[in-house]
Amino acid sequence: MRARLSVWMLPFLLSTPAIAAPGDVFREPSPLPFHAPDFSKIRNSDFEPAIEEGMKRQRAEVNAIAADPAPPSFDNTIVALERSGQMLTRVSDVFFDLTQANTDGMLQKVEAKETPRLAAHHDAIYMDPKLFARVKAVYDQRDRLHLDGEALQLVKVYYQQFIHSGAKLSDADKAKLRAINTRESSLETQFEHRLLAGTKAGALVVDNVKQLDGLSAEKIAAAANDAKGRKLAGKWVIPLQNTTLQPDLLSLNDRAVREKLFNQRWTATEKGDANDTRATISEIAQLRARKAALLGYPNYAAYTLFDQMAETPEAVEKFLSRMVPATAAQEKREATDVQAVIDKSGGHFQLKPWDWDHYAQQVRKARYDLDEDQLKPYFELDNVLKNGVFFAANRLYGLTFKERKDIPVWQPDVRVFDVIDANGKPLGLMYFDYFKRDNKAGGAWMSNLVEQSNLLGNQPVIFNVGNFTKPAPGQPALISFDDVTTMFHEFGHALHGFFANQDYPTLSGTAVARDFVEFPSQFNEHWALDPEVLAHYAVHYQTRQPMPKALADKIRKSQTFNQGYALGELLASAELDMRWHALAANAPRQDVDAFETKALAAMGLDTTDVPPRYRSSYFLHIWANGYSAGYYAYLWTEMLDDDIFDWFAHHGGLTRANGQRLRDLILSRGHTLDYGPMFRAFYGKDPDIGPMLAHRGLPN
Repeated sequence: MRARLSVWMLPFLLSTPAIAAPGDVFREPSPLPFHAPDFSKIRNSDFEPAIEEGMKRQRAEVNAIAADPAPPSFDNTIVALERSGQMLTRVSDVFFDLTQANTDGMLQKVEAKETPRLAAHHDAIYMDPKLFARVKAVYDQRDRLHLDGEALQLVKVYYQQFIHSGAKLSDADKAKLRAINTRESSLETQFEHRLLAGTKAGALVVDNVKQLDGLSAEKIAAAANDAKGRKLAGKWVIPLQNTTLQPDLLSLNDRAVREKLFNQRWTATEKGDANDTRATISEIAQLRARKAALLGYPNYAAYTLFDQMAETPEAVEKFLSRMVPATAAQEKREATDVQAVIDKSGGHFQLKPWDWDHYAQQVRKARYDLDEDQLKPYFELDNVLKNGVFFAANRLYGLTFKERKDIPVWQPDVRVFDVIDANGKPLGLMYFDYFKRDNKAGGAWMSNLVEQSNLLGNQPVIFNVGNFTKPAPGQPALISFDDVTTMFHEFGHALHGFFANQDYPTLSGTAVARDFVEFPSQFNEHWALDPEVLAHYAVHYQTRQPMPKALADKIRKSQTFNQGYALGELLASAELDMRWHALAANAPRQDVDAFETKALAAMGLDTTDVPPRYRSSYFLHIWANGYSAGYYAYLWTEMLDDDIFDWFAHHGGLTRANGQRLRDLILSRGHTLDYGPMFRAFYGKDPDIGPMLAHRGLPN
């Protein structure tokens, strides 16, 4: 529906250039290619009125569906719901991109105000008894409607969503659930804001450049540049990443500085100040347990896993427990090796977490003759993107990419590319926002600015976000091999989004279970080390010479190195997540430190030397990013991706035919099928943990 002008405004508009009212930029689809948001016209002041107007419009649309006197049908109920809320989707996609990737005080205020209102808006739709009656009527007659597979799946998903959102509750219990949802959404936003502020405030400030001994000249220059940006004259700043181990722990030679950097992250949001997240966490966990009980589940893990591939907490625990013995044994072996290097170097101290990467690097160097500093000159970011990430996508799927400068972006570092299919037809637009900023959430992610839908006539507009160190002016952006892997990972999510070919947005692209959505991304990581791909992008930024084969072979041989640590930190975080969400509704509010200590001690892993990748106070995935009782998904989907890569390895590897088969059977299917059948259609059997353990060099 187009915005209408009041009659009294017309004479004014005939003689005066129109001034858009706040929020008007979102009322209609953007006129830019693929309906890409026009960031040159979007202002912070647009979001609150646009969100409010978007909710108002959708409420009217949904009320009309619920009050429709015609008998419920697939078209007048389910399809009508799919068409509703388009303005709200447009503004929400942009708003939550910016609050994650480029936030500020005003955006945070709007987020704090609007997220509970959005939660209440969702509840108003999914607890509407008249609307649910129509959805149920369509669901009950679904087998007689002669629907195609995607339409039938959509009916099932809608019915499940209504039930799971409380549609069958009594009025009294609906009121309780609404209150919980509103409070939980406010607390999740609060956690996110406190984490961002605490992470920024926790950056390590160094007074003497000698304390940075071991860092490259580029890193030191970046630290000086960061200090300059914070107006800290004569100092150097190492910003924190949102993981327990910080990248610079590998290189810093001063043990006291390493310990301080580690502790800055470990305690950044546990200082008893305005950025302390612990009270927020304990309340979120308690609210989620109560919510699960209201809806008939023993705990929140059982509630949230109902539509996942794993299905139950018991299946998750069985899966995780299979890896613990081999991981624990490998952790011990690795700790012994690292301690031996410490002792040999004359260090008279016991191995601590802030020592692990620094001395493990020396073990790796001795064992494989491989040093991270040898690698970075071959990994210049732009070259990795164009001649690595894009090249692999071309070889597998026939895609090509063309950078364009005419699409407005939200920050000057952001780059935009046309994505062109093998048949020459455009697939959509791709944005990259790779460099770390203090106003950007930690980690890396992919999301949509426009979701694919044949029904709505939309092609995907997708972005990848990273947190790589921005080089000082005039310096190349040299990245680690871990960063290279991150680029391939996030672009795997993008491929899943670009290959979407669904009629209905609810089922489109990456709108799948958490323990399936990471499978395409982790599968794409494998191509970073494919001989043909690596040879194409691993080029020295100065000499333009390709990486010597001997060095490339060393990288491959070293891939199973330190896997006890790598798997241990993930298992510890996954178990911590599951234990938080196994709390019963009658459990008291937890003391976060005591709960975490007890949970980690019960895991059968050495969490003293190998701490969790995320501890509770900065576990963004589970407290604000939708991975509650779902962090295991990274390991579950690693099993899936290693299975599929093993299939590729036995069927010719990097070929267009194999890429097309994966695209046809999985990457283009969205949630139009259940996950088990979709996976078996490609792999021929149920998932097998063997290839995953073999890939990590662990016994099966």
